[in-house]
Amino acid sequence: MPYSKFTLEELKKNFNLTFSETLGKFNNLPEVAPSQILQDIFKYYIPLGLAIGSEKAKSEFIIAPILAEIKQREGDGISLFSGLEFNVDVERGLNGFCDFIMSSSPEQLLIEAPVVTLVEAKNDNLKSGLATCIAEMVGAQIFNEREGNEITKIYGAVTNGTNWQFMELESQTVIIDLDEYYLSNLPKILGILSSFF
Repeated sequence: MPYSKFTLEELKKNFNLTFSETLGKFNNLPEVAPSQILQDIFKYYIPLGLAIGSEKAKSEFIIAPILAEIKQREGDGISLFSGLEFNVDVERGLNGFCDFIMSSSPEQLLIEAPVVTLVEAKNDNLKSGLATCIAEMVGAQIFNEREGNEITKIYGAVTNGTNWQFMELESQTVIIDLDEYYLSNLPKILGILSSFF
């Protein structure tokens, strides 16, 4: 069973997870102003991505530039992957393709621990991406433990490009921020993503 096949109920049962729903978990983090380059490309990319309207278009024209901005800001200390297979434990269903993975590693040719953030792109319904993203976060946690990295928190996001919802996994507790963060406040989204590193 790949990441995308899990339900929240199955994750809770299979991995002994506890879900904690909060409002504004990430709301008080400092904002980060977008670079001039990102502002310039978004003048064209956002209308194009929204006009096409597909999940793929929003991933390419809105989400990827935001994540590339984080990588550029953080320098060579992090890596960014898009659409790669991340097979951690096939027997437990922790396998399949992830939309985006960010790692605290300069290695860009392959995924090295520690994996810090996973972003799942969904077309319209953010809630439909929660289970997939949480399954990927559990996979990342196991991957990091196996590699001997003592990363205590894994972060995840589900987005349709314009709305973002963030989560944190520590031990077996998943904190889900019920607030949605909007592309109209891009500095807030950049601030949250930057805080993960």
